[in-house]
Amino acid sequence: MEPSPFTAWENFYVIVGGGAAALTGLQFVVVVLGAELRTIASEHTTSAFGTPNIVHFGAALLNSALLSAPWKRVTSAAVAVTLFAAAGLLVTLNVLRHAGRQRDYVPVAEDWIWHVILPVVSYATLMASGLLMPGAPGPALFGVGGASLLLLFIGIHNAWDAVIYHVFVKRRSHGGHGPPR
Repeated sequence: MEPSPFTAWENFYVIVGGGAAALTGLQFVVVVLGAELRTIASEHTTSAFGTPNIVHFGAALLNSALLSAPWKRVTSAAVAVTLFAAAGLLVTLNVLRHAGRQRDYVPVAEDWIWHVILPVVSYATLMASGLLMPGAPGPALFGVGGASLLLLFIGIHNAWDAVIYHVFVKRRSHGGHGPPR
């Protein structure tokens, strides 16, 4: 019996999945921090700049789970990855819609890169990897691994950016002396 191509990736996905799970929990702390500072944004702003971080961390976690599952056929894993990537692309289009509708913040080039362009690159890489996986599992698994790491780094960057914005910009706009009364 031929060894599964996924076996060599077990430690990688334990690390990425564990990191994604832990960072998802920390994102909840960021939301609580925003509530404590009374800097909670509108629904569209949260949908554009907050919720996607949880989605990206969840995506890295789900990729880790998918590629750690005991697949009997590479094709089954490929279908799961491809469908998941398509859903990620749809979520990113929704982020674009919400970013255009929100009025709490004027996005700059860095925001478009980290909240739209890089997620599209990541989910498109996942989709291409899923489509290529049955014929070339080795290279395709590097694509999935790279996309998973990119999603993790996108979530880290965006969560950090949100904390910095809330602490140094929103708080300063309230006089720099704590939450508004």
